[in-house]
Amino acid sequence: MDAPPPDGRSRPPLRVLPTTGAARVNPPSPIGTGRPAEAGGSDNGSDSGSTDGGELADVMRQVAHGDKQAFSGLYDALAPLVFGIVLKVVRDRAQSEEVAQEVMIDLWRQAARYRPDAGSVRTWAATIAHRRAVDRVRSAQAAADREQAQAAREHTTAFDEVSEQVETRLASEQVRRCLRGLTELQRQAVTLAYYQGLTYREVAETLRTPLPTIKTRMRDGLIRLRDCMGVTT
Repeated sequence: MDAPPPDGRSRPPLRVLPTTGAARVNPPSPIGTGRPAEAGGSDNGSDSGSTDGGELADVMRQVAHGDKQAFSGLYDALAPLVFGIVLKVVRDRAQSEEVAQEVMIDLWRQAARYRPDAGSVRTWAATIAHRRAVDRVRSAQAAADREQAQAAREHTTAFDEVSEQVETRLASEQVRRCLRGLTELQRQAVTLAYYQGLTYREVAETLRTPLPTIKTRMRDGLIRLRDCMGVTT
């Protein structure tokens, strides 16, 4: 079963240097002969150096039983390899350090799942590191896509609102221009009926004009407005 991270910490410090040109990355490993871990590591499927295949497999078994000292040695042996793989995929050093920390925590938590007959410890760690790195790149791309889509939606919304306001203003100006083309009685009748909501009878009473005259003037006025604004029926 998975054990909690050593010393109750969710993320042990990642003690790595650039993966090229570095001869020593961490203090001497407590495993094997005590030689320091090499920055480049070995990614050919074999566990070599001070911690050969058998020793790393033994260390992994100890880690699976919650041995914190064993995990410290495993960390020193694998951290440079893990960081190098992640950096090649993610390319951002700060994010690579974060992902490498997550990989090392995975190795601690999943130590009991390691099976020597399925491959070396280094190969197993490299597989987890590559998968984590790819997940981070995909997650970052998805987040960028969402932000771009949201920005596009906001731009479209703003554009639509402005367009609607412009169209409304142009329509209003056109209506006012067409109203000026009506006779005084037509303009007054249409304005009272359609802008103030009066009935034909109320318009007739307000203008002190016979109701049939108001109906005729409004009908003629609306026809002229329709023609002026280019409205087709």
